[in-house]
Amino acid sequence: MRVFKFGGASVKDANGVKNLVKVLQEVGHENTLLVVSAMGKTTNAMEKIVNTYFEDNAACTEVIREVITYHNSILTELFSNNQHPIFKQITDLFNEVRGFLAWNKSPKYSFVYDQVVGYGELVSTNILSAYLNDIGIKNNWLDVRNFIKTDDSYRDAHVNWETTQERISKDIDRSTLNITQGFLGSDDNNFTTTLGREGSDYTAAIFAYCLDANSVTIWKDVPGVLNADPRYFEDTQLLNKISYREAIELAFYGASVIHPKTLQPLQRKEIPLQVKSFLNPKNAGTVVGKGIGIEPEVPCFIVKKNQVLMKLSSLDFSFIVENSISELFKMLHDYKMKVDLIQNSAISFSVCVDNRFDRLQGLLDELKGRFKVVCHENVSLYTIRHFNSAAIASLQNGREILLEQRGKETVQLVVKQ
Repeated sequence: MRVFKFGGASVKDANGVKNLVKVLQEVGHENTLLVVSAMGKTTNAMEKIVNTYFEDNAACTEVIREVITYHNSILTELFSNNQHPIFKQITDLFNEVRGFLAWNKSPKYSFVYDQVVGYGELVSTNILSAYLNDIGIKNNWLDVRNFIKTDDSYRDAHVNWETTQERISKDIDRSTLNITQGFLGSDDNNFTTTLGREGSDYTAAIFAYCLDANSVTIWKDVPGVLNADPRYFEDTQLLNKISYREAIELAFYGASVIHPKTLQPLQRKEIPLQVKSFLNPKNAGTVVGKGIGIEPEVPCFIVKKNQVLMKLSSLDFSFIVENSISELFKMLHDYKMKVDLIQNSAISFSVCVDNRFDRLQGLLDELKGRFKVVCHENVSLYTIRHFNSAAIASLQNGREILLEQRGKETVQLVVKQ
């Protein structure tokens, strides 16, 4: 059994869907489960629907129409018969979105977000499944919400592994090509939940773990895992092999190719992860597995933009010690801040966070009652694994460094953007 994950870039238009078929024809599709994301930038478009619903409800109709038009253009290129059942299926799915927004009474943004945004994946997988069936590649469409069960932490749900394992083991036919959605699950009340942005990689790992798959392949528009994001760095290099441990470190620090949660279930069963190009499917790409180390051993650069650096100091010059730090972390947890870096001295504490849920102001109001607070918004956090002096110098050049932290193998710099 193999698990393939295709992201939004791979199915952004009709040609992308046709190229996905070409990949399957080149590498085979027997005993395979496909995890597929929303098409192109659809997740962003669905988020816009949610934001419009809360900010200007009357404008929702037009925003939804834009998303429908985008998908209809793909449909008309893939299916010559506009009476094909897929057209009604997609219309029905978007009518479900309209229906939910009409009857919803919940004021909770995260709940509404999960009920709406996941339709991007439901639409993309229905289109792909219908197209594959049309061209003679028989497949089984699965609603992932019937298999991955979670708690009700909307937008960042935690998997109920026991129930998920039971459902996947019992109800999936391993002998056929299966197609399902990334990113989604459902809670005990069968409301849709999401696993966090870019959670489709994690979905693939969950299925691989529960199916005892031979491998997981993430198909990207890059050759594999690079030592830096080519959008921000020049002269990037392909990493041929990476150990689970190294890949988890890279993911933790924010490497965008692999989702941070993806590697843990794969490591537990030693299921190898391959990251390959859907443009050149026969190329080797990158293999992540047991005890491989990193090859070639070169500095790896990671950047996280739009971070927040807070520097706290005690008002009365008292020490910031265990009790104070414990209370600080409780506040960071309560305000759902993702901590990316910490540094403390006797009377100061610095923390770089990702303000994922836009709750910074509330946190600052609470902190300022107890500490002197200096806050730098929209900073960048650079991380270099396996650094050398030349690598550090390349980042320091011309930038204002707000904070620096070094370990044996890793250096981190917070700089003004």
